[in-house]
Formats: sequence, structure tokens, C-alpha cells
Amino acid sequence: MKGIILAGGKATRLYPVTKGICKQLLPVYDKPMVYYPLSVLMLAGIKEILLISTAVDIPRFKQLLGNGKELGLKLSFAIQKEPKGIAESFLIAEKFIGKDSVALILGDNIFYGHNMGEFLKNASTLTEGGVIFGYYVKDPQRYGVIEFDKCCNVISIEEKPKNPKSNFVVCGLYFYDNQVVKIARGLKPSKRGELEITDVNKVYLKKNKLKVNLLGRGYAWLDTGTHDALIDASIFIKTVEERQGLKIGCIEEIAYRSGYINKKQLEKLAKGINTDYGEYLKRVCLDEK
Repeated sequence: MKGIILAGGKATRLYPVTKGICKQLLPVYDKPMVYYPLSVLMLAGIKEILLISTAVDIPRFKQLLGNGKELGLKLSFAIQKEPKGIAESFLIAEKFIGKDSVALILGDNIFYGHNMGEFLKNASTLTEGGVIFGYYVKDPQRYGVIEFDKCCNVISIEEKPKNPKSNFVVCGLYFYDNQVVKIARGLKPSKRGELEITDVNKVYLKKNKLKVNLLGRGYAWLDTGTHDALIDASIFIKTVEERQGLKIGCIEEIAYRSGYINKKQLEKLAKGINTDYGEYLKRVCLDEK
């Protein structure tokens, strides 16, 4: 399975902060926002990843992440000229995807929870259909809303409805088989002029090939699209990290513990970071667990 991070758009809800910098390069506590979605794909066992962004921001992501070799990854980049919907990612990434299945995560989404790695790895083993994630929120009208029948089977998904049929919404993380490219190619733009990811999910649902994994109370899903949400996410990360002494979204640690890089490579990465983040990596090097 291959992975895509969609880090495009203009992030107008964060103006004027994002007038001069891409949203996904903003800090969420002690690391760039893009580290968090990247860490999710890494936890899923995905090593070949395409990052989609604007022509202006791609060089900045390359400066930050390089080609991924230092992390045992293979990173590549593609340009989204205009924000024409999440589903457009599959058309931009068609050659990259090839004959493989694919996971897509939005660049401003943060996931956290016990055994998240196992949860993600199970999703990444799909060979047919699609797997999406549902989360209970108090303001479902802002998202794609999932409707269930009495037996908890999904019967509909509706994008930003005025009258939501449930409080469960679709998170910004999607796993699909190779048919997703063909499905995306057959979509018509919505009234917003975008290729909607909800329409992709509807196609899989109609074919009875869509599975929804619900993230319960032991999980956190954060969407950092507004000023308040960005601050809340930083506070959440800071609180958990200081309480546990463990970092969230630490891509170097994940690469090491996943066997993508060895201890010597991790030590080299740690030496180049003269902050508490670097000191944490040095402690990981001493941890034989």
C-alpha cells in the first residue's frame, strides 16, 4: 500500500497567519503539523508516500523532509494547482499509485490513541473496497456525517448537512483499493466546484464495499483548521507529552521502532537537533525496549 498526504489549499480560515506560510508547516507544539499525518502513515507500515501541495510550498516541504531516506522512507512530491477537492488527490497521484491500494490522510489531521498502530496496520491490509474512520463530535454539520441503521450498519454519508442524522463524522483518513482512481475519474464536481471525497465513499457504500471503523473514547481526532483548533491541538499534545514523557508524532522514533532505521542512524538524527526534541531522541537511543 502507498500513502498520500494532501497538504494543499489556501487555509483562509487561518489568515493572516497562513498568508506567508503553508498551514501544514505551522507548529503544533514542538513539531511541524505535517509530522502528525506523516507519522500516521508510518504507523500503518506505509513507506512510500506522496505529498501533494502547492507549487510555492513544495520546496519548503522538500527542505523539511528531503526524500525520506533518513527515515527509511521514499518520499515524493506533486503539485495541486488549485484546491479542487480531496478526491482530486487520486487523479494527481494516479501514476504514483500504479496498481497498488492507497491510503490518503489530510495534512491538518492529528490522530492519537492506544494501539493506534495496530488499528492502522489492520486497515492497510485491505485488498478490496474501502475503510474509513468515524468519530463522534458535537458539531457534525461541519463534516461528512455517517448515518447508521438499528444494527449499526452504515446506510448513508452526507456532506455538511444542515440537519445531521447522527453525531458520527468521517475523519480525514481513508484507505482504498486500486479502484479509487477509476472512481475519482468518474466523479462530477459538486456545487462547490470540487471532487468530493464523500462521493467516493458513496460509490463504495453503494457497492457494499465500504467499512467504517469507529474511533471510540480512547482515541483523539483533531482537525487543526482554525486558530482555536490549532491552539487546542498544541495544548493537547503538550499536556500528553509532558505527562507521559513520550512524544506524539515523532517520526524519527517511529522510523527507529518500526525498523526503518537503526540506532546509529537515529543517533545521527538526534545530534542534529539541539533542542528538547533532540534530547528525547537521544533517550530513545538508550531505550532497549
